[in-house]
Amino acid sequence: MNRVRRTLAPYLLVLPGWLWLLLFFVVPMATMFSLSLQQGDIVNGYRFTGHWQNYLDAVADYRTQLLRSLVYGLVTTVALVVLSFPVAYWIAFYGGRRKPTYLFLILLPFFVSFVLRTISWRQILTDDGMLLHPLKQAGLLPDGFHVLGTSYAVIFGLIYNFLPFMVLPIYVALERIDPRVVEAARDLYATPLTAFRKVVLPLALPGVFAGVLMTFVPASSDYVNSSVLGSASTTMIGQVIQVQALSNSNYPMASALSFTLMAVLLSGVFGYARMLGTQDVMKVAAR
Repeated sequence: MNRVRRTLAPYLLVLPGWLWLLLFFVVPMATMFSLSLQQGDIVNGYRFTGHWQNYLDAVADYRTQLLRSLVYGLVTTVALVVLSFPVAYWIAFYGGRRKPTYLFLILLPFFVSFVLRTISWRQILTDDGMLLHPLKQAGLLPDGFHVLGTSYAVIFGLIYNFLPFMVLPIYVALERIDPRVVEAARDLYATPLTAFRKVVLPLALPGVFAGVLMTFVPASSDYVNSSVLGSASTTMIGQVIQVQALSNSNYPMASALSFTLMAVLLSGVFGYARMLGTQDVMKVAAR
C-alpha cells in the first residue's frame, strides 16, 4: 500500500495543475479551433462544417496586418535586448546594496494599468503635448512634425511597456554569474571585451532567450499600443481580431486569425530556439 502511495504521489501533486490547464487552456483552445472551422452568422448561428477556407481568407485579407505585427514585434524585441542588457548588466555587477531599489524602479510603472500608461504617452506625444509643443515653439522641430499615429509611436509604446520583461530575465542570468569566473578570464590576459564575449555573454544567454520569448510573442499580438498610439496605417493583427470578435461578431474569422497568428509565432519561436541552440542554453543555465 505504501509503495502504491509513493508511486501515485507525484501524479497526485501535479493533478491540480493538469486539471487547471485542461479546463482553462485545452478546452478553450479546442473550442476556438472548432469555431474557426464553422460557418454562419450571428443571427442564424454558427455550425461546424470543416470550413478551412476561413484560414485562407484570413491570410489573404489580413496578411499586411499580420506581417506588420511580426515586424513590430521583431523590432521591439531587438531594441529591448539592446536597451535592457546594459541596464541589467549594470544592476547585476555595479548595483551593490541598491539592487532591489533599482529593480523596484523598473517595476514601478507596473503599479499603474497598462492601458492608462499607454494613454498617458498619447497625451505626451500629441502635437500640442508637453514634449513636442515646447520644442516646436523653440524652433527645434518643424510645425508639421508629429510622432503620434506613426509606426515610431507604436514601437516606442511596445518598448516602454515590455521593457521589464526583458530586463528581469537578463538580470537573473547575470546575477548567477560568479564574479570569480570573470576575474579568472582577466587573469588569463583576456581583455574586458573578450571576457564579456567569451564568458559573460554565453552565461547570460538563458536570460536573453527567456526575455525574447516573453517580449516577442505579446508584442506581436498586442493591440492596445497600436490602438492608442497608432492610426489606420499602423493597424496590427490584434486589432483585427478584436474588431472581428467584438464588433463584427465574426467569430470564425477571429478564431482563424488567432490560430494563424499562434502558428506563425510558434514557428518563429522554435526557429529562434533551434538557431540559438536550446540544449546548449539549458546546459549553460544548469551550470
